[in-house]
Amino acid sequence: MYVAVLTYMGYGIVILFGYFRDFLRAVGLEKCHQAQEREEQKDFVPLYQDFENFYKRNLYMRVRDNWNRPICSLPGPVFDVMERVSDDYNWTFRLTGKTVENVINMGSYNYLGFAENNVDFLKTVAEETRQYGVGVCSTRQELGNFSIHEKLERLVAEFLGVESAMAFGMGFATNSMNIPALVGKSCLILSDELNHTSLILGARLSGATIRVFKHNNMQSLEKLLKEAICSGQPRTHRAWKKILIMVEGIYSMEGSLVRLPEILALKKKYKAYLFLDEAHSIGAVGPTGRGVTEHFGVDPNEVDVLMGTFTKSFGATGGYIAGKKELVDYLRSHSHSAVYATAMSPPVVEQIIRAIKCIMGVDGTTEGKQQIRQLSENMCYFRSRLKEMGFIVYGNQDSPVVPLLLYLPGKVGAFSRAMLKRKIGVVVVGFPATPITEARARFCVSAAHTREMLDKVLQSLDELGDHIRVKFSRHRPSHRQELYNETDFELDS
Repeated sequence: MYVAVLTYMGYGIVILFGYFRDFLRAVGLEKCHQAQEREEQKDFVPLYQDFENFYKRNLYMRVRDNWNRPICSLPGPVFDVMERVSDDYNWTFRLTGKTVENVINMGSYNYLGFAENNVDFLKTVAEETRQYGVGVCSTRQELGNFSIHEKLERLVAEFLGVESAMAFGMGFATNSMNIPALVGKSCLILSDELNHTSLILGARLSGATIRVFKHNNMQSLEKLLKEAICSGQPRTHRAWKKILIMVEGIYSMEGSLVRLPEILALKKKYKAYLFLDEAHSIGAVGPTGRGVTEHFGVDPNEVDVLMGTFTKSFGATGGYIAGKKELVDYLRSHSHSAVYATAMSPPVVEQIIRAIKCIMGVDGTTEGKQQIRQLSENMCYFRSRLKEMGFIVYGNQDSPVVPLLLYLPGKVGAFSRAMLKRKIGVVVVGFPATPITEARARFCVSAAHTREMLDKVLQSLDELGDHIRVKFSRHRPSHRQELYNETDFELDS
């Protein structure tokens, strides 16, 4: 309770100072760096809403130096950061010309370590670049449908164990541009409250009715399904044309796994459709990296729409939609991302093919299996050590996303800056990306992390946790293996 009270007090104090500084700017005692309306356009419809920008102007600017740090090397397990300073309290930055070298990367989604520049591993990528070039300069519908694109889609379908698949050049657009092609007016979308922005945007663009259920709460989902079946559409009470349940395999800010078997049971019971976003889980979860369907022993063909991205476990860019052949053929002609977007770059396609073949063992090596096993060992070790130290950690034991709760807004910036001084790069997240009382640091564990790297990070966290007092857990460490019961982690609204 005291942590919650102090968190609200922290935000309250910063907001009060924000109003005070706005008053100083209004009377000309402090320079305003924010974009403002020109005097001759004061009577026009305003382009800049001062109140809407209050949070960014007075709260975000205080900690802006913790984001958008310029990286000047390969974003592998370690990277180099260009040093920068601000002379006007984070409104602008200037580079010093110095570089912070060998910073341990605990923030990138490089789960299996395929973000690499090893010449021996990238020979096939170089060959495809020489054959096809870098840019396609056309859509798949016109002159951009290369044989290598079709090869990738066949391989993705084989890897997932479904009939067909289609690749797209952008992971975010794979959700936001394909959902409107699947549902529309007179359709109902049931969305988990912690779904990614790309899913939310796609749902809003579709024009369908959206209702939100509590995170991973099957009682909340079933209640909405019952109401949808019994009551139908508002006013007319006609039956919904489609009911689409949208969930993620791993929730990127929570590190929690979807309760897939229960959701599939509800989907079948109420004859709804299921859209599963496996952006963070494909490649990183399951004995052979085939995602949450493999993790739970579920037939992937029971999921109506399988979505995933190549930007994380595969060290590339883009995304895919997979499922029945009728679904994929429909999207080829109705999806805005399929019809209007430029086709994927051939070298990027080859990088994805190389990674998938490595995971499947088709390349004749066991490197992929070793990376999946190493990732599993690393994330279990890292998560268990954090709990032993007294940190509050969210998420599932089998998730490579490890959120560490910081709570107080003042500790978010202090934590990130102190970790960078120790040559550790972390991602810190606060409101509005998380609830206002649940600011956190999000660690992404990789198979490329060595035990020495993780131990250095853990040692720094142990020291820093005591220094800035973020070891909030009151649970004593147990020598027994702790079993994870997801039913204990349902969130109340």
